[in-house]
This record gives sequence, C-alpha cells and structure tokens, in this order.
Amino acid sequence: MPLSLQKVEETAPALVSLYKTAAVSLRKHGLSGERAAVYLVVDYSGSMRPYYQDGSVQALAERVLGLSAHLDDDGRVPVVFFSTDVDAETEIALANHQGRIDRIVANLSHMGRTNYHLAMDAVIDHYLDSGASDPALVVFQTDGGPSSKLAAERYLCKAAELPLFWQFVGFGDPGSRQFDFLRKLDELAVPAKRPVDNAGFFHAGTDPRRVPDTELYDRLVGEFPSWLAAARARGIVRS
Repeated sequence: MPLSLQKVEETAPALVSLYKTAAVSLRKHGLSGERAAVYLVVDYSGSMRPYYQDGSVQALAERVLGLSAHLDDDGRVPVVFFSTDVDAETEIALANHQGRIDRIVANLSHMGRTNYHLAMDAVIDHYLDSGASDPALVVFQTDGGPSSKLAAERYLCKAAELPLFWQFVGFGDPGSRQFDFLRKLDELAVPAKRPVDNAGFFHAGTDPRRVPDTELYDRLVGEFPSWLAAARARGIVRS
C-alpha cells in the first residue's frame, strides 16, 4: 500500500505538495496503484559542486521521496552517491529529509570523476539482496557522460534482464556534448542490444530547481508504463 496523505502530513509536512503533485502524474500515466521500489543515484563528481551548493540535489531527493510515497510503503529511498567509485550507499527518509543531502556530503571525501557502471552495480546488488518482488524505478542523476562508456552500456544491457528501469536525469546545459552518450543509451537497439527498452533520459537544465514539479514528475514516470508492459510481456516483471 502507498503511504497515506495523513502519514505524509504527520511525517513530512513540507512534502505534502510534492506528494499531491506526484499523484496527479501517476494517475495521468496509468500508474495509480502500481507498486515499485524507488532508488536515487546522484553524481558526486567535481563538476557537480554548484548543484550541491544551490540545493538542486536536495530538491531532487525531496521530489523523489514525494513520488516514492505512492509507489512504496516504507517512506525511504535508497541513495547511491558516485564519482570515480561509489562514494556512499545510504538513504533519505520522509522523517529526516530536510538538509539530508548536506549531512551526507559532509562526511564524503573529495569529488572525483564520473563512472556510471559502479553505481549501477551497487543498485543491482541492493535490489537483488533486498529480495524485492516489485519492479524498481531508478532515478539516475548526472551532469555528464561517464569515463567508461563501454562499461556503462554493458551494465545497462545486463540489467535489462532485471525488473529495473533507469530514468536518467541530466543537470546542465542541454546543448552540451556531455549528454550525447545518454541519448545513445536511451536509444540502444531492442532486441539486438537488450531485450526491452529499460532506460529513459531527459534534461532538467542548468537550474533544475526551476523545472515545475508537474513537469518533473511527468518526465520521471513517462516511460515507466511502456517498460512495465514490455517487461511483463517477457516475464522480467512478474508482479
């Protein structure tokens, strides 16, 4: 069961508006009543510093929490921070969401380069270890392409056999060539490269906080229904 409005009001009153807006997008995309684990992966590479400082990463985390309250019932979202390696595996919860990103980052070491595949591996391991039967929506934020493109593509194709959908979110200049690789990932051939299309990508721009909540939620869940249908048809998702 999703978390009730009353539960959100009691636990995280500042997120009530996000919770209500997420409900509208889920209903619009035929996802009301669907169950899914929700993950958040955030880029901790050096070029991301401004987005931590201006609150963009915190804002994304809170929006993802507002969405997860409808799809999951524990009020928590596992979070993976990555750069050259996996910098942290932790969570953000309704009960302690305010300032949570700053508190996590305060304990991390220097910001490194960008390696998607290690973060993807961490999510895959967490999902498999959890014993979950519901599918998962992985919100994967980055401000550029990975150092190892081959590894990232290989992991995405490998993960297509699992009930995981990867929704990539770009922070930064939409015209940057840094995002060419994510466009390629989004368009990888089916079935030549992977059994189903298990990834989406959209730009949140240079000031992601300015993207309206309604638009952000529509983009986060827009491709999830078609993936669910394809994954169920192939027996990848059984719930």
